[in-house]
Amino acid sequence: MAQPKSVVGMDVHATQTHACVLDPGSGELRSRRLSGPPRGALDFLAELPPPVLAVYEAGPTGYGLARGAVERSLDVRVCAPGSIPRAPGDRVKTDRRDAERLARLLLAGGMSFVRVPSPEEERFRDLTRCREAIRADLMRARHRVTKFLLRRELRWEGSACAWTQAHWKWLDGIEFSDGPSRAVLADYLCAVRALEQRRGVAERAIEEGWPESPWAETVARLRCLRGIDTLSALGICAEAGDLRRFDRPASLMSYFGIVPSEYSSGEQRRRGSITKAGSPHARRLLVEAAQHYRHQPKGRRPPGASSARSGPPRGADRLARSTPPARALGAPAAGAGKARQRGQDRVGSRAGLFRVGGGSAELNRRTDRSATDAVGAPREKSRPARRSSWVCVASWGSRRIPRPAVPVSRLQATRRIGGHGVASPRI
Repeated sequence: MAQPKSVVGMDVHATQTHACVLDPGSGELRSRRLSGPPRGALDFLAELPPPVLAVYEAGPTGYGLARGAVERSLDVRVCAPGSIPRAPGDRVKTDRRDAERLARLLLAGGMSFVRVPSPEEERFRDLTRCREAIRADLMRARHRVTKFLLRRELRWEGSACAWTQAHWKWLDGIEFSDGPSRAVLADYLCAVRALEQRRGVAERAIEEGWPESPWAETVARLRCLRGIDTLSALGICAEAGDLRRFDRPASLMSYFGIVPSEYSSGEQRRRGSITKAGSPHARRLLVEAAQHYRHQPKGRRPPGASSARSGPPRGADRLARSTPPARALGAPAAGAGKARQRGQDRVGSRAGLFRVGGGSAELNRRTDRSATDAVGAPREKSRPARRSSWVCVASWGSRRIPRPAVPVSRLQATRRIGGHGVASPRI
């Protein structure tokens, strides 16, 4: 881009925008207050001497101003509020001063910008954040119930976990002699039930809508990893956007804020906890996925199966009930065309190693070479056969997805919500 002749810093609000125009040649600074919605500032920017370079902070006004500037061939950028330095002794904050600070930092190059998502990406991001807000509200509502009962010297001591069917049966059986306590308990329990219903509706919307998202292929690949399913995969993609904009994994981890902090001086090097910068929603999903990955899920052993670990991984019987029968590699899948017509193909099937090919998701066992050489003569010293592993053959519509970079070897724990399998996040 050519050297701008007009550098503009804007403090954008819902009904008015304060703009400060800085002339790089003369250093002249002019300020003006614009009335109306944020898009009304585009007419003001179009009247300035071109080329124009403008910036405003990311906030509740959204990205409508930046998208409208692209349609009118104007360079309007969005900066991260956390990248704007502020002096500790600065106790005066006004719209004019904020706009002037943005203009000077933009001219000096001391500002980092955020990526403007497309309207479709923003819709799915709002959906995942809605589910995250419901999760946080549900946790607070449950805490209110438990702490209220604890003040009344009532505590759940059953063998089952809290908020299971046994726990709910115990809660429904609590009766207070006074009216205020009964009203408080009824209100708290009603709030918990309502939030659980809202959470189920949001999760079903995510489960049904992720194939139409811009990251459908990336979500399908992430779901192949143990500890990550639809909610976690879509939430990570919605917060990060296009993963190809990160040149190396360290940049992505820095964006999520899961790199260690460091306080080093001279020969001393000290590292602390993670920085916790960036998106807290995506960081929590990654932390939960790592915790799920540490613990191998437990599955029921099929009837008549031995305890030897040479067979399929634990929980494969549960996957087999939702997928076609196993077959040998290279053989055509029975009913693969019907499954594809019904739209039941699922790339992210929870299984062991994954490979692309064939029709719908199926279990296939990969066997090792025999103890004979190419001509059939036995080897002098045959090594013991390795444990057979399981491969999932999957396709998604008419597109084929290559083998994931990091295979998994265990079935991931899931729970059923309205007929949809949801693994994480869970509370």
